[in-house]
Amino acid sequence: MNVIERIKDQIAQNSVLLYMKGSPEFPQCGFSGQTVHVLESCNAKYTYVNIFEDPELREALKSYSNWPTYPQLYISGELVGGCDIVTDLYQKGELQKMLSAANAIA
Repeated sequence: MNVIERIKDQIAQNSVLLYMKGSPEFPQCGFSGQTVHVLESCNAKYTYVNIFEDPELREALKSYSNWPTYPQLYISGELVGGCDIVTDLYQKGELQKMLSAANAIA
């Protein structure tokens, strides 16, 4: 399975998937940490991928998503965006609706 197939498979297998720097317990950048905080504030059920553990995936995901930075949040197979977009959606109450529609609220 090539790296693009792995990315597609990860996105398909997880209703909410966060590609981030580090882990939720130990984020490796402030933007990843903020995104985790927002997801946890929503009681979201999500899976994460630490992009530092897979340099090939880290590079391929930028071209796959056409989004150059991390974190990247996917809900129901769609790229939502990075930290600023996720935070904005949360503040407007939209992120909670998206998570609920994906059956991803604990």
